Amino acid sequence: MDFLKDLWQFLRARKKWWLAPLIIVLLLIGVLLVLGGSSAIAPFIYTLF
Repeated sequence: MDFLKDLWQFLRARKKWWLAPLIIVLLLIGVLLVLGGSSAIAPFIYTLF
């Protein structure tokens, strides 16, 4: 959690708000890949791509 806290402080201090949507999209893609590889909903996730 220290990484996320440091990242949030960096975004606030440097006013790099344009990075927030990129980070959120990358996190969502990562979650989809993890769920897609090891769950029963994998066929439904694969149809998205």
